[in-house]
Amino acid sequence: MVNFNGNFFTNDTAILTHNNRGLKYGDAVFETMRYVNGTLFFWEDHYFRLMASMRILRMEIPMEFTLEFLEEEIKRTTMENTAEGDAFRVRLTVFRNDGGLYAPATNNVSYLIETTPLESPFYLAKEEAYEVELFKDFYVSKDMLSNLKTSNKLLHVVAGVYAQENGYANCLLVNTDKNVVEAINGNLFVVNDKQIKTAPLSDGCLDGIVRKKLMEIIDASENLELLEASVSPFELQKADELFLTNSIAGIQSITKYRKKEFGNAIAKGLLAKLNAKARLSSTN
Repeated sequence: MVNFNGNFFTNDTAILTHNNRGLKYGDAVFETMRYVNGTLFFWEDHYFRLMASMRILRMEIPMEFTLEFLEEEIKRTTMENTAEGDAFRVRLTVFRNDGGLYAPATNNVSYLIETTPLESPFYLAKEEAYEVELFKDFYVSKDMLSNLKTSNKLLHVVAGVYAQENGYANCLLVNTDKNVVEAINGNLFVVNDKQIKTAPLSDGCLDGIVRKKLMEIIDASENLELLEASVSPFELQKADELFLTNSIAGIQSITKYRKKEFGNAIAKGLLAKLNAKARLSSTN
């Protein structure tokens, strides 16, 4: 079952029309979250990012869109799908209502909540091969829109097709300065000894929730150094580890980039701390 503006529909119900602005113009923002045993991981961070994104895109935020209201709607949706398990990937999409061309007829919005079962309630360290390559056909723009989680993801879609066609698990995206900013579905971290580097938001990467949480963890670690700076493609093969972060996988280690193979010792240690931080967020 999916939740459209508070009403439930089966997954095969035709809810949206050909006039949907998310379809026509990519006029939508979304949050993807982990829901486990009644708890949304890092919900406050997701909520405030959603509100900030809606303001930047000049969407009208409904009075009822409080943190508590949307959390309850998500929980109602998962309750409708409990037969599928108790750990879910939740996607909350907000889109501007029908009408207008590029300039909308209204700034009022609707929302859609979907759930998909997850294999595990917590983040897992996956050991399978995970090879990546640079995608250089198109570039990430260095602006605030690139920081937002919008439905304008054509670059990521084409990069995904490229990865499939060439047998890669993922692709790394570069910006207009030819610096590496992120992967198709997450932020990139580069490990050299005890220094861990990730691209700054000013380079155009997604303002990821797990990116933020992991930066807090690294910054608080006595034996690790956090560096937020541009990542050159030439740095990748010199790194000790490369890993990706997002709200569903947590941390995904990269095992190979071109001729270089990587370890995952630092990533495993950080994953344990991320799981602990997720559990702590669920008790607050």
